[in-house]
Amino acid sequence: MTNELKGSDAPEPAASPPTEQDPIAVLESQVAELRDRFLRAVAESENIRKRAERDVADARAYGITSFARDVLGVADNLARTIEHVSAEARASADSSLKALLEGVELTERDLQMILQKNGVKPINPMGEKFDPNFHQAMFEVPDSGRPAGSVVQVIQPGYAIGDRVLRPAMVGVARGGSKPKVGVETANENKGGK
Repeated sequence: MTNELKGSDAPEPAASPPTEQDPIAVLESQVAELRDRFLRAVAESENIRKRAERDVADARAYGITSFARDVLGVADNLARTIEHVSAEARASADSSLKALLEGVELTERDLQMILQKNGVKPINPMGEKFDPNFHQAMFEVPDSGRPAGSVVQVIQPGYAIGDRVLRPAMVGVARGGSKPKVGVETANENKGGK
């Protein structure tokens, strides 16, 4: 009888000799990989630095947004107070009332200067073309003497901080009249360009 080998008794096939890689090629491959990782890390850190600079600049420019919105109500009330005192009432007022009105005017001017100093600028679009990005239309006024879509009344001025709208201006818009000049110029440019 033949002696057969079973399962674990079977000899293992001879292992192939390990292939030796050129040590210089291995090191060059590792250097290339490390260089790639290094460049990616440098690029990522540069992106993080730029993002942090942008965030700091935005925080400086827009950090007072919430506070400025709250203060705008005070500015509106001061302006309304000054507007509601007629010229006749001023002329006939006694010295203490005149002093009070002057104090309110001074306070309103100081508040406007402080807002502008901190980057908050008023939007007063009287006579301009209506822009929904900066204005909120409250009503339309039939007015054939003004171009359609132009602002004919400012109910409440708007404010912007930097390039962002803090509060849109509430306006009345003309209906009727001629088309706005901007549209006519654009139409003429389109005809001439073809």
